[in-house]
Amino acid sequence: MEKTAVHPYRSIHPPERILMGPGPSNVHPRVLSAMAIPTIGHLDPRFLEIMDQTQELLRELFRTRNRMTFPVSGTGSAAMETALCNILEPGDRLVVGINGVFGGRMRDIGERCGASVHAVESPWGEPIEPARLIEAAGTHQAKAVAVVHAETSTGVHQPVEALGEAFRRTDTLLVVDTVTSLGGLPVEVDRWGIDVCYSGTQKCLSCPPGISPITFGDKALESISRRKRKVQSWYLDVTMIQKYLGSERLYHHTAPINMIYALHEAVRLVLEEGLESRFKRHRAVHELLVEGLEEIPGLEMAVRPEARLPMLNSVRVREGIDEASLRRRLLEEYDIEIGGGLGELKGKTIRIGIMGHSCTRNNVLLLLAALVEIIGKSKRRG
Repeated sequence: MEKTAVHPYRSIHPPERILMGPGPSNVHPRVLSAMAIPTIGHLDPRFLEIMDQTQELLRELFRTRNRMTFPVSGTGSAAMETALCNILEPGDRLVVGINGVFGGRMRDIGERCGASVHAVESPWGEPIEPARLIEAAGTHQAKAVAVVHAETSTGVHQPVEALGEAFRRTDTLLVVDTVTSLGGLPVEVDRWGIDVCYSGTQKCLSCPPGISPITFGDKALESISRRKRKVQSWYLDVTMIQKYLGSERLYHHTAPINMIYALHEAVRLVLEEGLESRFKRHRAVHELLVEGLEEIPGLEMAVRPEARLPMLNSVRVREGIDEASLRRRLLEEYDIEIGGGLGELKGKTIRIGIMGHSCTRNNVLLLLAALVEIIGKSKRRG
């Protein structure tokens, strides 16, 4: 009798980790269960109903009535590209606020779209004065101004409310990256006058990465309709995607069906808790973390209190502590993941995420105890 061949690769059984890095965060069991329900066709009437509901949930989350609010089939960087490649074409002028890695990524995408990009920069760890962005938009007659609301690489909270008010009655579009802030900090698309706003799922929404919420206001859609040439990306072309999402239901691409299920359940969880309650939880757990970190020699917050994000904490590691070794020991000995610094902060900071389902007092207390043990042991050995 012929033997059944055994594949050399084993079944996947990853360890359970406490995810306290810059993303992903731990996923709620209800979201994981939603991903396991039966896959149906992306043009099935039941799935179209689920997609409609998901869009309504996202409108509530973004605090908007924008009809073109939907999940991009890709991670947060795909949403960033969707935002910029639809509104920009060669010769357009873009002002970008840069005080970390992801502002720099916006500049790169803008340049790839053929736009003339002017950067308004601040030191990493500091927000950008809104007045500087408003002035630059006028000086350069910018078609769009793009900023990162929550700069994941530095832990800085960028104020955006004044920008929307300044551009509301002009042709300039305001694009805001809320990949890390949505669901953990107030995001008011309509009230703040944001024209294009996008996010990711793996941060405060605690949904696996692979899909990304985005919303386009009427002003942005009108600007897109006046383009002189096609959007450079076929896959991310909003003028085509809206025909699938609208009453025509024209086939564009196969939606990530089970990821839509997951997002639907993740946003339901956020709204069940209540946005204000969720914001308070992130703030309270952040304050507990900061209080504990202040007691640990060799660690200090890298961002001044009034500019700090609650959900992403950048912590400066003083000389004598090997941050890479510290992160490795947390992972290997305690199953806790935190992040290292990026760009010019690489090797100088660690990044501690307390986002969504990972944002609990118990997680913070365990992390603080582990840090005390590791750093204390390191000092005794020295």
